[in-house]
Amino acid sequence: MSLTIETATISTPTTFASDMQAAVKTSESLLDAIVAAVREKVVSEGKISSAKIEAEQRATHGLAWFATYVESLKEMQGYASTMSEQGRFGEMESLITRITFGEYLAQMFGGIPMNQGEIVRLSDFGLSKEDIDAAKTPEIERLISEGNTADIRTRLVALMEAAEGVGSFGDAGLDETMEAFREEMRRFAESEVLPYAHEWHLKNDYIPLDIIDKMAEMGVFGLTIPEEFGGLGLGKESMCVVSEELSRAYIGVGSLGTRSEIAAELIICGGTEEQKAQWLPKIAAAEILPTAVFTEPNTGSDLASLKTRAVLDGDAYKVTGNKTWITHPVRADMMTLLTRTNPDEPGYKGLSMLLAPKARGTDETPFPAKGMDGGEIEVLGYRGMKEYEISFDNFEVKKDNLLGGVEGQGFKQLMQTFESARIQTAARAVGVAQSALDLGLRYAQERIQFSKALINFPRVIDKLAMMAVEVMVARQLTYYSARQKDQDKRCDLEAGMAKLLGARVAWAAADNALQIHGGNGFALEYPISRVLCDARILNIFEGAGEIQAQVIARRLLDSRK
Repeated sequence: MSLTIETATISTPTTFASDMQAAVKTSESLLDAIVAAVREKVVSEGKISSAKIEAEQRATHGLAWFATYVESLKEMQGYASTMSEQGRFGEMESLITRITFGEYLAQMFGGIPMNQGEIVRLSDFGLSKEDIDAAKTPEIERLISEGNTADIRTRLVALMEAAEGVGSFGDAGLDETMEAFREEMRRFAESEVLPYAHEWHLKNDYIPLDIIDKMAEMGVFGLTIPEEFGGLGLGKESMCVVSEELSRAYIGVGSLGTRSEIAAELIICGGTEEQKAQWLPKIAAAEILPTAVFTEPNTGSDLASLKTRAVLDGDAYKVTGNKTWITHPVRADMMTLLTRTNPDEPGYKGLSMLLAPKARGTDETPFPAKGMDGGEIEVLGYRGMKEYEISFDNFEVKKDNLLGGVEGQGFKQLMQTFESARIQTAARAVGVAQSALDLGLRYAQERIQFSKALINFPRVIDKLAMMAVEVMVARQLTYYSARQKDQDKRCDLEAGMAKLLGARVAWAAADNALQIHGGNGFALEYPISRVLCDARILNIFEGAGEIQAQVIARRLLDSRK
């Protein structure tokens, strides 16, 4: 394919830039109107009612998605502007941006898919037809009509074919240092992980310890730990680059660093100086592997209902209760363990975080520690570390290992990690989506049907083009949230949006790539079957999509008054 797009069919770069800027401004105004309309639905006696937010989930969650689309357009417009100034906004980047604006604006006015079967439309918010018609400006009309066209999609995929092997499709907009870091991670992942990932998945094997050792040598586990504690002292943007490239090869490897990231941030933000000196250097060097032990069988996202008890007895806490969906606990050396230390304090106030050492186990004896037992949860994907449910029966943790040394701070301490955890999850989602695109494109080029390669069929072209576009959108939204975090700005809203969109993009990419494979995609021998299974978890952990949308909506309703 080498279709040339006639310049007369699309606006000039100057007009396009102006139209983008105007569309973002109009979209933000429309978002303000939607917030006001939804607020009317959920206010009771002058205050926002949690019960009404829940009862009006179609509108409130739809608000979260609309706001995510507005933020996506804003970041893509900023990306285009910055890249143009730097002379890096080439044809591929331009086409991706044009498709983004054309498609996302069309969905904003026609219906945004929250998932495959739930579409939110402007009428769901209570907007009048007059309000909607007034928002559809000439600039927006032009972007929609010229953006996501068959010619542009075909040209984009032709450029992707020519660029295959260079990494991602389109300049990601990173600086030289971060791009070099990405390349280093890509080389490692392609040589040490990708050739073996599918076998590990099929056998439900642990990721080999020598891979973990090599990752430690590269600084993966100490990326954001301060240099004074043996880390690299880098920002969250570096975490995104690393997580994305490792997850592109295998989400299990990309997720190994998540546990270290969460544990390190808990200790950095809430630990005593002694705890920082004791634990951070060991986490950075992978001398210890941590695991997060938060979720309980009947609580899920409702941490306020957590029941696992930690009773102080002399100089140690005795922990009793049950936890579930604990990732990589057998080989972990330390647990960040959320417990209820004060049963008289309801909800979040009675929760505390313990830094609980434990002995490493094996498949034969997973939990050799006294007072601790558990069983594996067999899962579709997200393998390589293994999931467990765990029971504690007077499991002992020294009093000195109470995070921060003060009881009742556990939930607050955990909340401090949520921004980073969701940013990192968004980056993993981008990596999984990119992996699906890689596999789909390669198969489409190689598979011959009706005497020609699949990539020559229009609907295959459309799938590949939209995968590339949405990977870039999710990537830019994720990088933006990371940069906000690196500048010490509150970014729970942006991080939540990146995670919300990234999870949907990863699933859509995996599903479309498997569809390109046809029946072969359903065969376990093909890696796309693994990627599909891995992609599905992204909309569940670190805040299920519905919970994430509710949190975003609440923040918008509270802040945009």
